[in-house]
Amino acid sequence: MLLKTNNLKFINNSKSLRLLFLALLTINLISAQEIIEEKKEETPVKKKDTVTGAFKALKVDGVAAVVGDYIILESDIPKEREQILAAGGNLDGVTNCQLMGSLLENKLYAHHAIQDSIQVADAEIRQQVDYQMQQFLQYFGGSMDKLLKYYKKDDEVSFREEMFEINKNNALASRMRSKIVEEIEITPEEVREYFDKIPVDKRPTFGTELKVAQIVAEPKVSKEEEQRIIERLKGFKEDVEVRGASFRSKAVLYGEDPGLKQSGYIYALDRKKPRMVKEFRQAAFALQEGEVSEPFKTEFGYHIVYCQKIRGQQYDVSHVLMKPKVSDQAIEDAKERLEKVRQRISEGEITFADAAREASDEKETKKDGGQLINPSTQDYNFELTRMDTELYSQIQNLKDNEISLVLKEQDRSGSTKFKILTVTDRVDEHKADYARDFLKIKELALKEKQLKAVEKWTEEKIIDTYIKISGEFRDCEFSGNWLKK
Repeated sequence: MLLKTNNLKFINNSKSLRLLFLALLTINLISAQEIIEEKKEETPVKKKDTVTGAFKALKVDGVAAVVGDYIILESDIPKEREQILAAGGNLDGVTNCQLMGSLLENKLYAHHAIQDSIQVADAEIRQQVDYQMQQFLQYFGGSMDKLLKYYKKDDEVSFREEMFEINKNNALASRMRSKIVEEIEITPEEVREYFDKIPVDKRPTFGTELKVAQIVAEPKVSKEEEQRIIERLKGFKEDVEVRGASFRSKAVLYGEDPGLKQSGYIYALDRKKPRMVKEFRQAAFALQEGEVSEPFKTEFGYHIVYCQKIRGQQYDVSHVLMKPKVSDQAIEDAKERLEKVRQRISEGEITFADAAREASDEKETKKDGGQLINPSTQDYNFELTRMDTELYSQIQNLKDNEISLVLKEQDRSGSTKFKILTVTDRVDEHKADYARDFLKIKELALKEKQLKAVEKWTEEKIIDTYIKISGEFRDCEFSGNWLKK
């Protein structure tokens, strides 16, 4: 059901477009995602012609469907199509009936999420809206007037409220879908049965896969620089707790966390939902309201955290992040150190794996001889066609066991580092093999089992839910029994 009616094929032109239009789709999916009490299916109105003085009948937006407490307007279908096409999606062969089926499913999930008391924190949605607004404003050159004009909204407050409702309902639908499949597991025997029932000539083809290893050298921060940052943060803490200074002002003036501004200088942390790195959570949850932590270190730099409010398991916190400065000499030293390691490997003095264990500064890969773990599959294999663009560009021309030149890059915290890479193994494109590709086959089998569970749940809830479909959409041949025939 889910895949049958939601068979929309998206093709993204670039990373920036993808980020932008994911946000655009979220905000402008359908204005009909509001919960309603009552709405007429179609209301004819009269508008006076300013030239002739005569009144002309106009047809306003009608209700195409009702699902529980939600409505879908007739205008939502073309609006959905326009947004998908604007995002670079391919809708060849996708009918309005299929789009309607997709929207009906989304409303059914959201409706029953409320019935099942699924909670979505308002603070979490507000942060999402703040982030989206930043994305929109960047696209419109920072002009709120242009943004409001484009979306035909009167003011920022009402626009944000509409975004809030849409995002919250989407979050409810998403969590309802997750709840349906959260306890579904699959056994090795089920994986074998799934694989055996696929005809040999129709088994999936898996693309070329590589195993990649790297050695990382990070410039060292001097002890004097680290102590300077710590003392600065201690001074901020004293200003706030002893002299009554504003913590927000410290965060605005001195903080180096770009995400904090986007969230309104407040992060909502929940004890039950891990967010932020471990050291940050430990410091935040140890505080009482109004307290400021001692300086502490994470992979991003040094912090102090301020607890603004505690609401049960949720903590509203702010922080000042300061990153120690690395000297130009330290950067040059790191590069030279890695050049020497590369030379030792090239001359056969040491293997790449042993050099990684001995010299790499990357804790995550050091013990494994520098082997990278694919975050999608949690194994060492990277499918060439799905590899991260940056990583692909770095290894695409490497032969097996060849070592790259020393590469310079910035990690997610903005710090400079150097690395060398090598391809340790290569498996060419091949038909699925049960032993070699077990994890991939298991993933496909699990998705099929989850899909069947969603189909069963949807069929049952359609019967139990008030659903009314109007007009031309009553002639659709939906894959689900939305018309209750």
